Amino acid sequence: MLFSSCLACRMGSRFFAASDGSGGGGVELKEPDRWRLDVHHHILPPAYVDALGAAAIGAPAPNRAMPTWSPQASIDMMDQLGIELAVTSISAPGLLCETTDATRRLVMTCNDYAAQLRIDHPGRFAMFAALPLPDVDAGLAEIERAYDSLGAEGIGLFTNFDGLYLGDEKFRPVLTELDRRKAVVYVHPTTPLCAPDLGIPASTIEFPFETTRTVTDLIYSGAFAAYPNIRFIFSHAGGAVPYLAERIARLATTDRRFTSLGEEPRKSLERLYFDTALSANPTAMRALRDLVPSRQILFGTDFPFAPASTAIRSRDALNSMRVPAAELQGIYRDNLLSLFPNLLNGPRPFTP
Repeated sequence: MLFSSCLACRMGSRFFAASDGSGGGGVELKEPDRWRLDVHHHILPPAYVDALGAAAIGAPAPNRAMPTWSPQASIDMMDQLGIELAVTSISAPGLLCETTDATRRLVMTCNDYAAQLRIDHPGRFAMFAALPLPDVDAGLAEIERAYDSLGAEGIGLFTNFDGLYLGDEKFRPVLTELDRRKAVVYVHPTTPLCAPDLGIPASTIEFPFETTRTVTDLIYSGAFAAYPNIRFIFSHAGGAVPYLAERIARLATTDRRFTSLGEEPRKSLERLYFDTALSANPTAMRALRDLVPSRQILFGTDFPFAPASTAIRSRDALNSMRVPAAELQGIYRDNLLSLFPNLLNGPRPFTP
C-alpha cells in the first residue's frame, strides 16, 4: 500500500526523486502540512536537567552544549518539517544517578513528564519509556508501570548501563519481559565508560561504535536469537553496523564458542530496524538499504541535539535520493505505523 490512513486523498500532487533509472533528480514536494513521523526525538524534562546539569548533558554533543528545549520548541520544529507526531526519548548521558533510588525516582519523573506531554499536546507526541537500569528489579517494575499505567508505546534503552551492554547476562530478566510483551525497544548510544580522549565529542565517533558494540553483543550473547519477539530500533542508521555486517557475522564461522547461537548473525541483523537520524546521506543509506529492506528504516531527526536546520537538510537529502516513492513514504511514515498501528489514535489517560 503506497499511502496509509487515507493519506493519498490528502496528498494532492507529490513527487519524489526519479527511481526508474532515468537519472532524474528530486523536485519540489507538494504535501499536507504535517504527515511525517519522527522516531528519534529527545526531550529534556526539567527534573532531568536539574539532576544531571547542563554541562553533563551537553558534554557528548558536537558543540559540547546542552540545547535549549521546550515542548513548544519541538512543536515549532515539527511544524516546520511537516512532522505530525514524534516519539520522545531521553538522550545521552542517560539517567544514572549516584544512588539506585535516585535513578529510579528520576526515571519515573521523566516518564511521567513524557506521558503528560502526550496529554497536553494530543496527536503530537508518543513515548519510549526509560528504565532505571542496571537495577533489574527496578527496571522490571518500571516496564510494568510504563505499559500498564502510563500507556507507553515502547521502551527506550541505552547501549550500555554503567558499562554493562545489553547482551549482558544480568539483563536477561528484562529482555525476557520485553520479549513476552512483544515490545518495541528503541536503543540510543551513550558514552562508553572507557574511551581514548581524542578531544572529539563522544557523539561524533563513540556513539556510532557504541551502537555497533551493543548490536554485536546482542548477537554473540545469543540475545537476539533468544528474544525474537522484541522489535529493536537502533539509532543513526546503526552506526558502523551496515558497513561491518559481514565482518561481524563472520566471527560465528571462525570462533567455536559461537557455533550454537540459535540464529545466524546475518539473519539477526536483517530483522532489526534503524532510523535515519544524522545519517541521511547516500553512503550511509546505500549500506543500510543493502542490509535491511526499506520497510525497516524509520525517519528520525535527533532534535534538539540536532537543530531544525540539520533536520531540514536530512529531509532534503532523503527527498533527493533515488528512492522509490513507496519506499520513501514508508521511511517517513508507514514503517513506524506498522510497528505501532494505534500510534495516531491518541494516548489513553494514565495514572502516575
